[in-house]
Amino acid sequence: MQTRQLGRITVSAIGLGCMGMSEVYGPADETESIATIHAALDAGITLLDTGDFYAMGSNEMLLRKALQGKPRDSYLLSVKFGGMRDPSGAFVGFDGRPASVKNFLGYSLKRLGTDYVDIYRPSRLDAGVPIEETVGAIVDMVDAGYVRNIGLSEVGADTITRAHAVHPVADLQIEYSLFSRGIESQILPTCRELGIGITAYGVLSRGLLSGRWSKGKPAGGRDMRSHMPRFSGENLNRNLALVESLRSLSISCGCTVAQLAIAWVLSRGEDIVPVVGSRTREQLKETIGALKVRLSKEDVNRIEQMIPSGSVAGTRYGADQMERLDSEKK
Repeated sequence: MQTRQLGRITVSAIGLGCMGMSEVYGPADETESIATIHAALDAGITLLDTGDFYAMGSNEMLLRKALQGKPRDSYLLSVKFGGMRDPSGAFVGFDGRPASVKNFLGYSLKRLGTDYVDIYRPSRLDAGVPIEETVGAIVDMVDAGYVRNIGLSEVGADTITRAHAVHPVADLQIEYSLFSRGIESQILPTCRELGIGITAYGVLSRGLLSGRWSKGKPAGGRDMRSHMPRFSGENLNRNLALVESLRSLSISCGCTVAQLAIAWVLSRGEDIVPVVGSRTREQLKETIGALKVRLSKEDVNRIEQMIPSGSVAGTRYGADQMERLDSEKK
């Protein structure tokens, strides 16, 4: 397994996103999910990403079950916190207050069955709490030995700079793909100036860039994509036409469309680690295969000509969520 740096941390060149193993993309199979986590570890993947609000704690408990008996130093746990949900599962806000940070962490450690988290990060910026206070509370947990490194998620350049001034930040987790390139103007340069790595999620744009999504295919009611603009109506058809333009190049490169999309993100820099939500061993095998794809400068240029920045139809989240994202503020 190739490795990359997130700040001072050495991690596998690809991480495993575990959210989809518990919710958001429809029913998942626990036995297959655990087998996929085991296969990822066997392949040398060390970075496992979860959130305390993924399936309201169930995703952390799934990881605990899957990791039972595994040496603690053989994997890194990246945990997001702060998402607030009501009994129906609906999101009702984000909480970054210092006392809440420590409360969330206590429950995560219990559910995960571990003494520490390798990277701990607020899932979103709490607009009512200065980032310095939220990060300061995580620093207390670092000093106490419960957290090894501090991360951020979906925040803009100013927030990144302010947080990093309180304590070195290992990485920023943010959406980055051929369909989502907003970080390239300010956020990515800021992270590089400060020595902060990027863990890129949404690398396949939630399946759009997988090369397997059918034209006009509706997402099910329990699938979060049914509420996302890029998967709605004519937007979906336009976006899938963009994906189809990649297919001939993927064939000439000897890979699948999904592997081409992952390889493109990998080509953006040694400080970028794609976190891919492979839910099955078959998907994981394809994901890892992207590490063997070698894109020439000509290949990269062709890809970017086929899918120019800003060509995707529809925003990555609905309007209400986009308004709350610190990373989208200009």
